[in-house]
Amino acid sequence: MTNPFRYEQAFSRNIGWVTPAEQQALRGKRVAIAGGGGVGGVHLLTLARLGVAKFHIADFDTFDIVNFNRQVGAMMSTVGQPKAEVLARMAKDINPEIDVKIFPDGVNQGNLDQFLDGVDLYVDALDFFAFDARQQTFAACARLGIPATTAAPLGMGAALLNFMPGQMTFEEYFQWGDLPELDKAIRFVVGLAPAGLHRPYLVVPDAVNFAERRGPSTFMACQLCAGIVATEALKILLGRGKVLAAPHGMQFDAYRNKLAHTWRPGGNGNPFHRLMIAVAKRQMTRELAGKAVQA
Repeated sequence: MTNPFRYEQAFSRNIGWVTPAEQQALRGKRVAIAGGGGVGGVHLLTLARLGVAKFHIADFDTFDIVNFNRQVGAMMSTVGQPKAEVLARMAKDINPEIDVKIFPDGVNQGNLDQFLDGVDLYVDALDFFAFDARQQTFAACARLGIPATTAAPLGMGAALLNFMPGQMTFEEYFQWGDLPELDKAIRFVVGLAPAGLHRPYLVVPDAVNFAERRGPSTFMACQLCAGIVATEALKILLGRGKVLAAPHGMQFDAYRNKLAHTWRPGGNGNPFHRLMIAVAKRQMTRELAGKAVQA
């Protein structure tokens, strides 16, 4: 016997932390998520279980076995399948009424206006090294007055930054401009998690290689990111609760049982950040020079 889907019944256990009216409000909200990998997939499914029922999702990649450690849509049954299509199916399996618009080419300058059309919140889940797409998307959010949030899975924890309309923008905080990619990578790491709670327990430092565009990851971090982002989404979408926006940030590290609230006026122009960037750049330059000699 088929059990028919009813929205009110499916999300009834949310009531108490949200009111029935707020649950219906979430039902009408539209969230855009760029990236369907480690954090993007679990963002989508977490927000779907919160009762958000309208999404724009963008990803051009397919699932591979190397995704298994962290990507919620990566399974033997989905290897080789487009990430966005798999995740849309998973979301609709939670809520058959969900409206999911897929952008199979990812986000780019040509489709950004369409990707953000009618959107109430943008959730950044792009690959760490997708600098151009990230820069363009956050700039468009600032121009269109769309709240935007990003949570970085770092070690076994998560670092959060919100960018709210009329407040400090992504570019003002990170100060990427037209810098080379290596500089953007360094500034991104420093700006995302100036507290650096994850750094002390990196047991294989060589696993982090900006030049080769690779780094280690854990599913625990991705899940923590999704829980934090969905909570921020609830506050932003319902206009309820204090939302800390850049230059404020937050990092929680489950491995070290630590929580840090950071405040960096000027973002990466802050003297503390400038020092961290300079140190990181010197270290990176030495490492690259050493590898060149070995080669």
